[in-house]
Amino acid sequence: MRLIAIAIAVLGSSMAVIAAEGELDAMRGNVPLLEERTPEPLYDVENEDLRRVRAYPMQPPTIPHKIDNYQVDLNANRCMSCHSRVQVGESQAPMVSVTHYMDRDGNFLADLSPRRYFCNQCHVPQTDAPPVVDNTFVDIVELLRQPPDTEP
Repeated sequence: MRLIAIAIAVLGSSMAVIAAEGELDAMRGNVPLLEERTPEPLYDVENEDLRRVRAYPMQPPTIPHKIDNYQVDLNANRCMSCHSRVQVGESQAPMVSVTHYMDRDGNFLADLSPRRYFCNQCHVPQTDAPPVVDNTFVDIVELLRQPPDTEP
């Protein structure tokens, strides 16, 4: 019991020293460890059904609509009610890539690959949040359209 009391006293005094020194943790937004930081605001999810330009090479397409309350679990995949091969004619949604119907050996499957079943592993909805960093990515198609640099 006495050992526990000593451990608590040492821990308490070390926390006081950290607080007194104003230690910061960059992962918390440079807020002292013993202070609460102001949470980021919640932004609205875009719901425009327009395809976005990709922000980097090989980026999975983003989801251009809200997916609140979509069931994607072992029992059902709500995404496939519009994006499966069978449904795209009626829904006019883009069909998932044929790569989603391939197993790890490159064999085509009759149904969605279990590796690609949980859409939100790669595809995410977008919000109207301002960008945290600037993106200077230029797609290869745009690079090829630019005239070559000529030296005088």
